[in-house]
Amino acid sequence: MTDFRKIDDGFYASPQISVADVSQAAAMGIGTIVNNRPEGEADDQPAGSDIEAATKAAGLNYVAIPIGHSGFSMPQVDAMSEVLAKADRPVLGFCRSGTRSTLLWSLAQAKHGRDPDEIAAAAEAGGYSIDPVRPTVDMLAGKSSD
Repeated sequence: MTDFRKIDDGFYASPQISVADVSQAAAMGIGTIVNNRPEGEADDQPAGSDIEAATKAAGLNYVAIPIGHSGFSMPQVDAMSEVLAKADRPVLGFCRSGTRSTLLWSLAQAKHGRDPDEIAAAAEAGGYSIDPVRPTVDMLAGKSSD
């Protein structure tokens, strides 16, 4: 069962996907799948290489930008920014719950100057809160937090 949550027209977030979910993503018009989950984070997690193979077999792009428990780095934000900038179809980011994918998307959006309140509202509409990274979102967007 897929749980692809629309964050905005160009980005969906999801909890862990399976190989079978890749065909659903393709049917929805997703063009790129971004794996934000480190390999071996959980025993029941599918191998990234299996998701990558299914993604490529479906004619989609696959990118791994793993986010561990140590948090986010600017190279990860830059990598996500690049994926989003190059995408001509929506991007699906996934991790254990979809939260890290949404937070990374938020940071990438802020880096390109999108209003932090718009970012927060889009994430919230998808069922996620950007509170853990809101000060960084504000900083990247060039807005001081209240």
